[in-house]
Amino acid sequence: MTAETLARWQFGITTVYHFFFVPITIALSLLVAVLQTLWVRTGNERYLRLTKLFGKLFLINFAMGVVTGIVQEFQFGMNWSEYSRFVGDIFGAPLALEALISFFLESVFLGMWIFGWDKLPKKVHLATIWLGSIGTLISSIFILIANSWMQNPVGAVYNPTTGRAEMSDFGAVLTNPVALVTWPHVIFGAFMTAGGILLGVAGWSLAKANKQLNGAEPDGQIAKDIDAHRFALKLGAWTLIVATCGSFFTGDIQGKIMVELQPIKMAATEAVSTTVQNAPFAVLAWPDGSGGVSTAIEVPGVLGLLAGTENGEVKGFNELMAAYQNGELVDPNNQLAQGAKDAGLLQQYSSQLAAAGYVPDILTTFYSFRIMIGLGFLALIVAIIALVKTGKGKLPKGGKGWTLAMVIAPLFPLFAGSFGWLVTEIGRQPWIVNGVLPTASAVSPGVTALEVGLSLVLYTVIYGVGAVVEVGLFLKTIKSGLPVVEEPQVSTDEDAPLSFAY
Repeated sequence: MTAETLARWQFGITTVYHFFFVPITIALSLLVAVLQTLWVRTGNERYLRLTKLFGKLFLINFAMGVVTGIVQEFQFGMNWSEYSRFVGDIFGAPLALEALISFFLESVFLGMWIFGWDKLPKKVHLATIWLGSIGTLISSIFILIANSWMQNPVGAVYNPTTGRAEMSDFGAVLTNPVALVTWPHVIFGAFMTAGGILLGVAGWSLAKANKQLNGAEPDGQIAKDIDAHRFALKLGAWTLIVATCGSFFTGDIQGKIMVELQPIKMAATEAVSTTVQNAPFAVLAWPDGSGGVSTAIEVPGVLGLLAGTENGEVKGFNELMAAYQNGELVDPNNQLAQGAKDAGLLQQYSSQLAAAGYVPDILTTFYSFRIMIGLGFLALIVAIIALVKTGKGKLPKGGKGWTLAMVIAPLFPLFAGSFGWLVTEIGRQPWIVNGVLPTASAVSPGVTALEVGLSLVLYTVIYGVGAVVEVGLFLKTIKSGLPVVEEPQVSTDEDAPLSFAY
């Protein structure tokens, strides 16, 4: 394999692995803040116990997310130095703002939340988790602004003297239409995952409690546990349901923007080889043996309706590939893309683009999109079933089917998000900056395949160990159940050491 191929594998592996922690951090922190708010307002012990349980799960996940995120960003300089050189002026700005704003909020206020249970007044302590949660949301905004710029490079110009992209309008970068729809779509997906965690943990715990009761009426501590878990299940299930609806709605808008700004990604995602009116939505696709793709089980007109184009037209990748070769897809209103074209960059990169085939891997984007939708829909069904099974005071009977459903509840939305990112990133190929810089031209020129391969193996082993630790800590915390808590009292001893609240 070449250094470029290995570098792409390394970035893909580390990014997908890191993204396992991102949605949990973003949404679970906010749900924990909601639980703690309910406790502060009502004084009901069940909310404090739930805050402690899911707060600990959040912190385990947050620690792993920080570590994996640092490694991910190092790769811009390690394996993608040409990319950093070319777009550093624009791409670095949102990343810098993320560090200055969101990392400050997260590190400071989450630290105060962890150690401040017996040091801060109740409402001040509550404010720290809200500020930490807001920090995670701000972080997601700037990261998605940076990624969206790679999909639609606005607010920049090409400087032929330096051979670099330079920022011309930071406002345009911040208000990129791709970013404006991608952020809510990702956030809804995050709440699907976090809602699934509450649902899965509470549903499994309720089944365990039902087994312990063996037909008897609950009383004492077990009754309190059931009451708390029943609330967590309802909160998690409704969060997942509402977030799924929001994810489908924003995903529809995102698809329409993709038709306009990245038509070849849409063509690959839907395996449309030739332009078609009232385009059908295909369920299956496979290579036709002549370099194209055949589709089957088509739903007439659905894709055209989703695309929102006149007469439901969806352009095929064969025509779009020819347009790419002739430079006809360059948006004249995009100063960076037009400047790169005028400077002859498209001709300079023609051999690399031809080698990559001008289009992304069709079957990967096609099935990643459908797996994403399928997993999200199945998680929605699990949430509805869980509400029905536990309605009117009923307890789930448990069993392998119920346990599997509770595992599905958080994992399917999490995996759906990962497959969504495969569509986003693989669908942009062969460009690393859409229409401006090919991926083949962005890799570090001085890095060998051996060096990238060794680091790839090292990261994979380390991340594998980290995954075992993460899952082990998660399962241990869940099996331990709801903690027995006492009302936190603010210490008046100024010399007392800080204590870890978990």
